[in-house]
Amino acid sequence: MPVLTAGLLTGCNHGPLQTGVVGDPDPFGSVRTSAVCQVSKPQPGPTGDLVSSMTVRSDDGRCLLSIAPPEGGTYASFGVSPAPEHGKAFLYILNGKVQVSYTPSMGYAGPDTFTATLIHGPGQKRDRLTVNATVDATGVVMPKPAVAEPAKPAATKSTATTTRRRHK
Repeated sequence: MPVLTAGLLTGCNHGPLQTGVVGDPDPFGSVRTSAVCQVSKPQPGPTGDLVSSMTVRSDDGRCLLSIAPPEGGTYASFGVSPAPEHGKAFLYILNGKVQVSYTPSMGYAGPDTFTATLIHGPGQKRDRLTVNATVDATGVVMPKPAVAEPAKPAATKSTATTTRRRHK
């Protein structure tokens, strides 16, 4: 029986990327961008892995970070592990760069973090990018949940008995 791992998002090898391809990361206009989205350029951290900070509002919009290999070229594939605890990370390749999209859970405020593994190719080194997000919920209005109609009590038969007195 196969084992599924929740929270692991992976990409696939797309083969050679076309250069000069121009595209829109949201060609249908269906993805909202957060009202607050500030991202630092990825820099080597104390362990040599890349680190980026992100400030984003939890207003059901995404925040986007683009990254290409520091030495040039493109990444062949990618994955996320560990995944963010308080949102969703989605990675894809556009114009030779990996697009790292993060959408925090609606109304969440606090820290979140996730790590993307960026793969150059089979047998080659992997780059790790840790994104440390600071999530803000200022002004976020949560949608009101649908209110369920209260359950009606089940009809029951009356067990009361009536006593009649006879008058003599």
